[in-house]
Amino acid sequence: MKNPLWLAVVCLAASLPSHGETFRPIELKDQELASLRGRYVLPGRIISFGIVMSSTWQHANGEVIGATSTLQIQQSTLKPQFHVSMIDEKATAPATSGGSPAGTGTVTGGSGLDSTQGVTQVVRAAGDNNSAYNNVDINVTHADQAPASQPQGQVLAAGQTLVGANAAGSLSVSSTGAGVQLNINASNNQGSSVQRLAQGGLLQNSTLLGNGNHVNNVTTLNVVMRESVPTAASLNGSLDQLKGLRTFGY
Repeated sequence: MKNPLWLAVVCLAASLPSHGETFRPIELKDQELASLRGRYVLPGRIISFGIVMSSTWQHANGEVIGATSTLQIQQSTLKPQFHVSMIDEKATAPATSGGSPAGTGTVTGGSGLDSTQGVTQVVRAAGDNNSAYNNVDINVTHADQAPASQPQGQVLAAGQTLVGANAAGSLSVSSTGAGVQLNINASNNQGSSVQRLAQGGLLQNSTLLGNGNHVNNVTTLNVVMRESVPTAASLNGSLDQLKGLRTFGY
């Protein structure tokens, strides 16, 4: 065999990747995965994102106290802000002559609830005929444009606390550097509830010490994705990229 032919064969062999080097997976550490998880989305696909937090307490006397906090973010949003609407509903039926007795139940422990991560839902009851509802909803819809945004209620500025009260109890909605929190302290020692969205976690905690109370803590995440149909050009571009893998044996 002539030398030029040998030289061509050697150059061709050197230019081809070996089987061991064609695809070498890289192992990611847990810390790296934690920083990537849930952070990828196609550019321009999310056109609206909103959070609605609602907490209510219906006292045994029939009155309701609570609040709804809403945040809506769109492309036209200049400064994301929570808007708070207070809930104050009077009793639909007259109270009994003796009134509702004071709560006598006792609940102990729970100091570690303030240090939990992720979604924490807790109901602790030391009474009768109570109901408590904690829920988180995630609604993902598709549309060609963002829905009309008409914020209602009072703006909750950073570091501000809004308060309210009626016969059912007292309410506070506060905004700190850590997040937003809704607190309800029911009157007549009936109990309390906390709903907090902060530092990547959500806490919904209800403690009932009396009888005949109805408590709701609900958070809803609303995401609107752009309704886009892939064009022929973009599909062809994706196919061309896949075809390029054939030269490597895939």
